[in-house]
Amino acid sequence: MTAETARVALVTGAARGLGACIAGRLYDRGYRVALTDLDQEAAAEAAAALDPEGRATVGLALDVRDKDAFARVRDQLADRWGAVHVLVNNAGLAKAEALMEISPDSFHQVVSTNLDGAFFGCQVFGAYFAGRGHGRIVNIASLAGQNGGTATGAHYAAAKGGVTTLTKVFARDLAPHGVTVNAISPGPQDLPAVRDIVPPDRLAALEQAVPVGRLGRPEFIADMAVLLAAEHADVVTGACWDANGGLFMR
Repeated sequence: MTAETARVALVTGAARGLGACIAGRLYDRGYRVALTDLDQEAAAEAAAALDPEGRATVGLALDVRDKDAFARVRDQLADRWGAVHVLVNNAGLAKAEALMEISPDSFHQVVSTNLDGAFFGCQVFGAYFAGRGHGRIVNIASLAGQNGGTATGAHYAAAKGGVTTLTKVFARDLAPHGVTVNAISPGPQDLPAVRDIVPPDRLAALEQAVPVGRLGRPEFIADMAVLLAAEHADVVTGACWDANGGLFMR
């Protein structure tokens, strides 16, 4: 894939963790990649780590709770690289809080980041992709949205369940316009965010509770995102691909 024909992908929440892993996989596959995050400096550092010359990556500030912010980033990338072909809605926020202790502010903060962010991203880029006749949207959902959550809290579980439903709604609406919308639903991953939520004395028990006996590999989630983003992935839409080590089977 030459620089002139390279496809362009936007990954939200890409300064670290799973988002950075997905962005790295897309970059390795020849994509130009915009890594976005609330922390613009961290996004820029992550982008520079992939491509120090800055020809194929860029780090941008993006608050996914702001629909207009998505539009601004879309326009920046269209000006920079001519078009955008893929959106990965990865940005998220999880809090380990007891159900009856979740405050209204905390509930709103978690839901607005996880659910509003996916909705606004799908709206802005869904319309943009539909106008171009082609596009790929990959939403990062969660096992918590399927089984009601364990360590991540009711607000996170509710929001991620909503992401799965939104994926179907947008997929149905955008399918006639050459746009696919799919979700990936990971179980607990071997990432700092998981280790921050799960106390060290409970981590071994968590791994033992997973049928395959280990936390997930974020690199595999990234591979799934790359596959769903592919140009020839045009018959998969409205799907939710599970990767949870057997914690949720259907």
